[in-house]
Amino acid sequence: MIYVALLRGINVGGHRKVEMGRLKETFSGVGCQDVSTYINSGNVLFSDRRTPATLVPKLVNAIAREFGFEVPVLLRNIDEIRALVSSVPEDWVHDRVERTDVWFLWDEFDTPDVVEGLSQKPGVDEIRYVAGAVVWRATGKLTSSGRAKVVGTPLYKSITIRNINTVRKILTLMEERVG
Repeated sequence: MIYVALLRGINVGGHRKVEMGRLKETFSGVGCQDVSTYINSGNVLFSDRRTPATLVPKLVNAIAREFGFEVPVLLRNIDEIRALVSSVPEDWVHDRVERTDVWFLWDEFDTPDVVEGLSQKPGVDEIRYVAGAVVWRATGKLTSSGRAKVVGTPLYKSITIRNINTVRKILTLMEERVG
């Protein structure tokens, strides 16, 4: 199976620094195959026959041993990323005018009703639940978006965020592995 590991909270503001070369070696050290990283925000692509339930604890422990602190790890396979990307309209982008972010959810929040508790500003925010994620698009006056109200909540501590451009690129890199 082709996976992407999405690491939460590394290399942000100079804190919890994780060098991508060492991270790649850490994944290889637990038996992952064809390991590569994409940008410095903790996206690790690899192949493995094991299930996420088996892999995640091994990866979390290996990262903690290598870097000296625990990093939450979320795995998604190529089919999950493909389904996510195909559910997002192509004109939803991440640029100066519009921000479209994918909030990857840990299991305890992975349910369609997660969006009910989110503060949407009419005319600015558009939110969709997709299995395993919330896709949040903000247009217009971005500072008016309700997204900031999530910071510090239990939900915020159980997500890892990538912009839609990054998620689309991750899918391209995963599909290149299929051949």
